[in-house]
Amino acid sequence: MSEVIDMALMEAEEKMDKALEVARDDMANIRTGRAHPGMFSKLEVDYYGSPTPMQQLASFTVQDARTLLITPYDKSAMKDIEKALRDSDLGANPSNDGNAIRIVMPQLTEERRREYIKLAHTKGEDAKVSIRHVRRHAKDTIDKAVKDGDIGEDEGTRAEKELEALTKKHVDTVDEILKAKEAELLEV
Repeated sequence: MSEVIDMALMEAEEKMDKALEVARDDMANIRTGRAHPGMFSKLEVDYYGSPTPMQQLASFTVQDARTLLITPYDKSAMKDIEKALRDSDLGANPSNDGNAIRIVMPQLTEERRREYIKLAHTKGEDAKVSIRHVRRHAKDTIDKAVKDGDIGEDEGTRAEKELEALTKKHVDTVDEILKAKEAELLEV
């Protein structure tokens, strides 16, 4: 295969992998009935006047399925971390014992589970749209190379088949991630 096709396919695969990474992160941030540190990855704390990711300010320990212990590295950040947790949309009610913050995640109602499943489907669809957009861009590059005479039509067709296989693999992975998240949300 020509260099043009190799570059187009390599770039497409990298961008599709990134879309998968974003989908995994998005799914990890949808809370289930379980406590896990990933829930707080997007949470920022107003630390000395600047927004700082909570992961940089504290360590997280899962005590049981619904309880998480957050231990700040700097005890003076305790109130700010607690405020960020209360203001978040996680529905967490933090309790502070002076050394650490304990969070007991409330049980999810059936209605809340359905909302989270809908949200997961939306995030999954966003990832698929992103992957298809990458495919369209790569296909345009291949079509242009064929039109300009840089590569032959047979080579263009072969490259498009490879691109389709790549796209299918990534879309199927998004579906697997979504199915796993849905199962996790339905688990009581």
